[in-house]
Amino acid sequence: MRVQTIFRMLACAAIASALYCVQAQTNIPSSELVPARFVDTTATSGVHFQHQASHTANKYLIETMGSGVALFDYDHDGRLDLFAVNGAPFTSPVAKGTVPQKTGPKYWNRLYHNNGDGTFTDVTEKAGLQGIGYGMGVAVGDYDNDGNEDLYVTAYGGNRLYRNNGNGTFTDVTEKAGVGGSGWSTSAAWVDLDGDGYLDLVVLRYIQWDWDDLWCGQHQPGYRGYCHPDVFQPIVMLVYHNNGDGTFTEEAHKLGLDKPGKGLGIAIADYDRDGHIDLFVANDSMEEFLYHNKGDGTFEEVGLDTEVAVDGEGRTYAGMGVDFSDYNNDGLPDLVITNLANQKYALYKNSGDGTFSYTSYMSGLGGMTLLHSGWGVRFIDYDNDGWKDLLVAQGHDLDNVDLTFPQIHYREHFMVARNIDGKKFVDVSSVSGPVFQQRWVGRGMAIGDIDNDGRMDAVVTENGGPLHILMNETETGNHWIGVKLIGHKSNRDGIGAVIKVVTSTGPQWETVTTSVGYLSSSDPRAHFGLGKDSVVKSMEIRWPSGIVQALSNVAGDRYVPIDEPVGKAKRW
Repeated sequence: MRVQTIFRMLACAAIASALYCVQAQTNIPSSELVPARFVDTTATSGVHFQHQASHTANKYLIETMGSGVALFDYDHDGRLDLFAVNGAPFTSPVAKGTVPQKTGPKYWNRLYHNNGDGTFTDVTEKAGLQGIGYGMGVAVGDYDNDGNEDLYVTAYGGNRLYRNNGNGTFTDVTEKAGVGGSGWSTSAAWVDLDGDGYLDLVVLRYIQWDWDDLWCGQHQPGYRGYCHPDVFQPIVMLVYHNNGDGTFTEEAHKLGLDKPGKGLGIAIADYDRDGHIDLFVANDSMEEFLYHNKGDGTFEEVGLDTEVAVDGEGRTYAGMGVDFSDYNNDGLPDLVITNLANQKYALYKNSGDGTFSYTSYMSGLGGMTLLHSGWGVRFIDYDNDGWKDLLVAQGHDLDNVDLTFPQIHYREHFMVARNIDGKKFVDVSSVSGPVFQQRWVGRGMAIGDIDNDGRMDAVVTENGGPLHILMNETETGNHWIGVKLIGHKSNRDGIGAVIKVVTSTGPQWETVTTSVGYLSSSDPRAHFGLGKDSVVKSMEIRWPSGIVQALSNVAGDRYVPIDEPVGKAKRW
């Protein structure tokens, strides 16, 4: 049985046949088809968000790309609140230089307070987060180390930084901070690039674009399409150094983070375990970027050298969403990048020698994703068995793609793939209930434990549609632990810290971050499935400051706040 499966995977690699790739997922042992159960509770949640993409007959590329979503606790009540990014109106044709603006509540960004009973309350006006412009993404981080989570919202034509005042309101401090930017910004990441204890801000930009009325696709009614990114030029991302006084300085060139790209997704991890955080940028239809932190305040782009710039056949692809996490529990962060149908999602296993190996075929991921288009993506352990599974928000970017490719669909199902001992993934969507049978134009996805029951939940946005609150109700007897870091010498959120936990079945690692997937921001609390163990044998935290903290016999099935012991622990 296993020999036959491997043969089909190799055939898929050799001829990229949809039939062979799909068949590689057949004859799966029932023991591996452990279903996930996520329930869409949006209808009863009090959240009535509708993304306004402002689709037009002119097929402007920006219409199909948004938008993002965040899960974060803005008011310190221990529950994750919800922030959704919205678009703005425009009518075609649009004059060059136009920056669309929100004209009313229909186009507002929205903040929803978690009431703790399965419902949310819209507190947008009270918080002052209605926003301006055509929004794209969101990044959450405590940039001033005051204990309150702040918001950075990206957009076309200028971004906004909102400082959390700690009383349920936010103040737009963009001009004072100097982080407005320009152009078309997409995903952003808060990360301390230089180890000074303050979060810096990395902001991706997509392409050089300004409402050019280009006709792409066949010249007949109904066949006009959104232009391929090859039509447009790449652009340098923005990198803002946190000066520690509420202001930032743009330093992309100074830091070596100035290679022009077409950035859509960003994720962070220390891939070579040298104690310095690295950056991965998912680029659309060009080489992917891996920026190695040289430890001297500068970075070097090493995508080709590390073998993550292209796929297994040396081809570029439409990199969109990304996660940088250790899926096989060997202590080395791996990479997954989503892309468009007929390209296969890219999975790179960290080899431990400074390079990665392309494992989409042998892991089974290539077969299950050949005909799909993915955006938001995250490794999560949905059943708490100690292995990180995979969730993907899916949907094509061309609303008429089925006219040319009948086997490919604009609306797609939400995907869940189970991790089998870190060796392969099995698509269990078909046995995981109604949520995974619905078809959406999926884009952003934020992950976090909304009801604090130890099972990771998800919020998914649709382009031009509603968002979906998906509560994880997977039946499992497994245990878990959540870790909330509180930095003192390090940044307050502990972003960039590496946490190792050890149970009777072995170790697991997690990098603390809010920036994963596509345009979105997830719960900064680190989550670990413990299997049958109710106690963590040992836990080690490697803080961004270099301090190493060790704990033992930590009780599970709860969220544990851990303070950084400044000046008391050894360095690494």
